[in-house]
Amino acid sequence: MSRESSDSLAEQHVREFTRAGVRAGLLAEADLRREVIEAVAAELPDRDAEETADAWIAEAREELRVDQESWPEATDYERLQTAFAELELSDVVALQGVEDHWEAKKLLQERASAGEPPRGVAWFTPPDVWHAVDHGMLEVNVWHGDTANVEPGDELLDDVLGILEKHGLSAQFDEGRIEVSAHWHRRIPAV
Repeated sequence: MSRESSDSLAEQHVREFTRAGVRAGLLAEADLRREVIEAVAAELPDRDAEETADAWIAEAREELRVDQESWPEATDYERLQTAFAELELSDVVALQGVEDHWEAKKLLQERASAGEPPRGVAWFTPPDVWHAVDHGMLEVNVWHGDTANVEPGDELLDDVLGILEKHGLSAQFDEGRIEVSAHWHRRIPAV
C-alpha cells in the first residue's frame, strides 16, 4: 500500500471517529477535542493536529445541524432517554456510553456495599452508540443486581423489553444482549 493511500485511509478513519464522537454526544467538548487531536497526531503526524481536529469537529457539527432539521419531532434518542428514565424508576440503573463492563460491575458493587443493591443495570459502550448513530441498532446489556446476565424468561428482561416497547422502541433479546432498533439522533443546540 502506498503512503498516499495509507494516509487517505487514516484520514477516513479519523474523520469517521470525529463524526461518530460529535453525533454520539457522550463527551464534553474539551474531551472530544482532546481525543480527536490525539487521533490526528497518532494517525496523521504530518498534519497540524489541533487545526485539523478543530476543522473536522466543526465540519461534523455543521453536518449534524443540517441533518437534524429533517428529523422527526421525537427521535429514537429522545424515546431512549424517556425509557431509561422509566427504567431508573423501576430500580434499573441506566449507564450510557460507559467504557466497559467493569463500570457496570463497579456500580453494582458500590450499591451493594451501601446496602442498596439495584434491581439491575442496563449499560452500553461508546462503540454501541457509534453503531446506533449510523446503523439504527443499539445493543444494550442488562444485568441483575448481582451481575448475572438476564436470560429469556427473566422478569427483569421482560420488564426492560416492555418499557422499551412502551416508548415506541422495537427490541429483542439476542445472544445475551438486547438489540434495540433505534437511531442515536441526539440533537445539538443551534448556535
